[in-house]
This record gives sequence, structure tokens and C-alpha cells, in this order.
Amino acid sequence: MRDASTGDLVTLVSTSGIDLAGALAYARDVGQRSLGALTFHQRAVLLKQFAVALTERKDELYALSARTGATKQDSWVDIDGGIGVLFSYSGKGRRELPNAKVYIDGPVEPLSQDGSFLGRHIYTRLPGVAMQINAFNFPVWGSLEKFAPAFLAGVPTIVKPATPTAYLAEAFVRILVESGLLPEGSLQLVSGSLPGVFDHLALGDLVGFTGSAATAEKLRARAADGVRFTSETDSINASVLGPDATPGTPEFDAYVRQLVAEMTTKAGQKCTAIRRALVPAASVDAVIDAVRARIDERVVVGDPRTDGVTMGPLASTAQRDEVLRQVARLEAAGGEIVVGSTAGEGAFVAPILLRFRDAAAPAVHEVEAFGPVASVLPYDTVAEAAGLVARGGGSLVTSIATHDPEVAVELTTRISAFNGRVLLLDRDDARSSTGHGSPLPNLVHGGPGRAGGGEELGGIRAVLHHMQRTAVQGSPEMLTALTGIWHAGAAARQGRHPFRKSLAELRVGDQVASASREVTLDDIETFAHFTGDTFYAHMDEESAAANPFFPGRVAHGYLLVSWAAGLFVDPEPGPVLANYGLENLRFLTPVSPGDEIRVDLTAKQITPRETDEYGEVRWDAVIRNQDDETVATYDVLTLVSKS
Repeated sequence: MRDASTGDLVTLVSTSGIDLAGALAYARDVGQRSLGALTFHQRAVLLKQFAVALTERKDELYALSARTGATKQDSWVDIDGGIGVLFSYSGKGRRELPNAKVYIDGPVEPLSQDGSFLGRHIYTRLPGVAMQINAFNFPVWGSLEKFAPAFLAGVPTIVKPATPTAYLAEAFVRILVESGLLPEGSLQLVSGSLPGVFDHLALGDLVGFTGSAATAEKLRARAADGVRFTSETDSINASVLGPDATPGTPEFDAYVRQLVAEMTTKAGQKCTAIRRALVPAASVDAVIDAVRARIDERVVVGDPRTDGVTMGPLASTAQRDEVLRQVARLEAAGGEIVVGSTAGEGAFVAPILLRFRDAAAPAVHEVEAFGPVASVLPYDTVAEAAGLVARGGGSLVTSIATHDPEVAVELTTRISAFNGRVLLLDRDDARSSTGHGSPLPNLVHGGPGRAGGGEELGGIRAVLHHMQRTAVQGSPEMLTALTGIWHAGAAARQGRHPFRKSLAELRVGDQVASASREVTLDDIETFAHFTGDTFYAHMDEESAAANPFFPGRVAHGYLLVSWAAGLFVDPEPGPVLANYGLENLRFLTPVSPGDEIRVDLTAKQITPRETDEYGEVRWDAVIRNQDDETVATYDVLTLVSKS
């Protein structure tokens, strides 16, 4: 492998003698066992520690990244972007997943009238290995965007980077190994050609591929039954300039800035880069002139280690030759180069903008020059622009520059089915927007059709790709044992008030059953005047009785919830530190003057926080009346000390 700028030898890559079957077996055995011993939160904490370890040594990664042709800004996108994915999944894992090993999907499904038979959907981790095959353009971010959700799910990873930049992927893996933080068998690296890899994969394994659509289809066909195959492939992404975004508007300027940025960042070697610039016919010349001026003013092509250089070479001379072959195909199909040229030395290619007078030319919607190349296409109507976007056959992203909500709505609703992501760009978000070509860990990165049909990233969705959803049917007792969440009908224990118990003592199913309290008309009126809530259902007997939901004047729902707290709370200082919310509150039966209420409060779910001296306890609260009818149900959230 050679330096993209100088051609100097960087390293040698070979898979000669590799024991791939042994690596896979090691992941399935040792890696599965070490990750399986950890909860979601414990894995999430490790992800943050991985991010810190890479941050402390990222200067080493930047130095190697320059050898791939990346500028400092390009390296920031790849290296800091990848580290950011680790930080993001660490935070999401602790916020959105339980401190457990099973993830619950959706509410309880009652399957019997007496509540003795229930159904739930659960996610459990797959028993195999995530084989992650990455592209050359983002050796750090591209690997970490796959590794982070797999690790959080508890599935070991084998990273297979693209050979031209494999030395940068090797460096970040080596840093993680040397940190001593990796659970044994959780991450392995193989570099070079692996023609027989699919012969070793089986049910429970996953393949995550990033690369060309043609290669993805060949690999997908080789995957055995039961092997999950997801791909994120090249796509002919579009950017639409709205009819209202005429020259001189903030949207026009933002469109041009974004287009040039997407042509030049990573020398255009991005699966999310803009390949088709869809422009109202009347604005085509203005866009071309503005792009040319911005490139002349801001873009300097050269060795990224040289001061003043803003765009480096392509990853290799072979990649340069491939890009120029595709540019020639676009020219043959009617494209006219209006900015830049195909001249150059080594792996360097200056930004190239082509103009197509026939926006329906098939090649411009099918041929991708994977470099600093984009084509301008004219359109006359919004519907025509939407049709042109669709001709790409499925894309990772399309952006729309407009300040007209009607244009934004029409285009978005017409093109969303053909895109994994749509960016709406206008004067209000231009400064804060992360940009057309920036996938984010909390949003889906993937797209339909040609783009592969997969979803790399996407927050917790990406974690669940590495798990199996299963419907489980059983009694409340069995489901409580399986999920760690108390289900109504399972055993409940009364005795010492649960508010007097620390997390070390508290158990799911611990319960307090309160005494009863009568609700009087004076109570209702006092609450109404004190709070200002004098809604007629509480204050006007005749109007309340005319309401189909009430027998007459009724108590405020929030009065009942407030009284319920007074009925179940233990007021003395102790392990319970704070009440920080209610969830899923429903009022089911109205309470009239003279009725009585009581409350059962049961420890429903206990979630210790790995990095704090307290945790969250979710309590199941049920308010009932004197006839044992359910008045209200909700969850109470408290923070409780560990000791």
C-alpha cells in the first residue's frame, strides 16, 4: 500500500496463512462469552472508554490518515467522527436501554381474560459474529459505525477494512487492544482478500458490507441461509435547488456551499456525496458560475501535509483511473465538463462539474464517478425534480434547498420512498446543519434500492439489527423472571416499606398497599380554587352530568395522583433521593364525592447506573376505588441510592 500523494510504500498487506475459521470460532466462543457476561449499560460504559483511549492517541491516526490523501478536515470527519459514534452509542445505550441483557419491545399483550397468560416481544443477541466489510474511504468511522452497535448488542466483531487504507484501520484496532479495555474476543481485525469468508458463516452470524452495489449483490448471493446480510452501497445522491431559491437568496448560497463541500471533502470519495445537482432551468448558469467561483477561491489540490492545501488526492492511482473512466462515460452520454478537467498527475483530480442539457439521460442516473465529480441537471417543475430524484434507483440521501414550505412538503413526500435520509436546507438551519453528506449515529444511515436496503447506524435500531425479536408467551411470574420487569399477577411482597430499601436490598415485586381515603366535595372545591382548575366537570353538577363520561361532579385526576403519593410515600430521609417523573398516566374510572381511593405501589423495574451511586426504580402504581375498580394507572420514576 502506497502513500496517495507521494507513492511511497506505506505497508504490505497479505492474508497468506490466515486462520479465518479459527478467528470466527474464537469470536463465537470467547467473544460471545465475554460480552454475554455484561449488561447493555456495562457495554455502553466501555464504549465511552474506547472513545477516550482513541482520543488520547488520535495524533497517531491523523498522521497515518494524511498518507491516505485525507486533509486535516477529512481526517476529522473520519477519525473524530468515528470516535463521536462511540460516545454517542455510549450515551444512547445508558439512556435508552435497560441495565440488563434482554430488551423489551412494546407493551404487554394480554392473552387471557384473567391475566394469567400474557405475551411480550423481546430482543436477545444473536449467537454468532458480526463480519464487517468496510470501504476504503472511511477506515476509522466506517469501522466504528458498525462496531459500536454490534458491541452494544453483545455481538463480537471481525473488522475487514478495504485494503488500500487498511493500515489506518489496523492502527485504531491496535490502540484499542493496547488499552486493555476490550473484552476478550470482542474485536478482531483481518486485512486483505478473503475469498472464502462466506464458506465459514452460518445461522446467527451477520455480514455488514459497505462498498459498490455490484459487489454487494455478488456477496449477498453467497450468504448462507440464516446469515443476515446488510449493505450500504454507492448511490447517485441528489441535491435539489428549490424554485424559490434564486440567485441572491440565502438558500441559493447555502446550496452552492454545500455542493462544493460535497465535491471536495474526502476528494468526493463519499457514498453520501452529491452526484446530481438538480437546478431550475433558469438558474443553471448561475449555479455553474457560483460553483466555479467558489472552487477557484477556496479549493487548493495537493499533498494534504502542505500548508494551504484544502483537497488531497484520491486514495490511489487505480482509484483515479477508475474515476476518470466514469467521467468519460458521463461525457459520452451527453455531459459537458464546465468546471475542471481530467488533466492531472498521480492520484490527483481537481473538482469536475458536468452539465447535462438532457436531464433524463440514463447514464447520469446510473453512473457514479466516485471522486470530486457532480453533474448539473435542469428541471422545470417540482414534480419533474421529484421524478429525477427517483431515477437514481434509491439513494442514501437527497437534500432540498428551499424556504418555501409547500415545495419542501411536496418534494419530501414524493422522494422519501427513494431515500434513507432527506435534508431540508434553508436560511434558518444553514449554519447549524451538519450537511448533506454527514450521517449521524442517532439517525438512519442507509437507503433503499441501489443504496443497499440496509440501515447502518440509526440509534438503537442499529443495535437491534444484531438481535433477534421473539414473541414470548407465559404467565406473569415467568415473564417477570425472564424480563426483570414485574408484571401484574406475579408475586408481590409486602413488609418493610420499600422506600426504606436501598438498591442493594430492593427487589422487583416489593410492594406497599396503602390505606383508603375518602374524597369529599369540599376536597374537590378546595383543589379547584387552590390550583385554578375550575373545569366544569369538577364544579358544575348539571353540566358534568350532561357529559357522557361523568355521572356528575368528579374529582380532578391530578388531585387523585397527588393524594396517591401521600398514601404510599414514606416521608423520612432514606435511600429514595428524588421523584423525577410519571409515565403512562391513564385515568380510567371517574371518582365522585363520597368515593374512596387506595393505591398499590410495586417495584416494577430496577436499573442501577454503572457510573453513579444511585439508580432508577420504576414503580407500578394502581389507584382503585372502594369497589376495587381501577381509577388510574401510571409509572412512578424515582432515583434510589445503591446503599
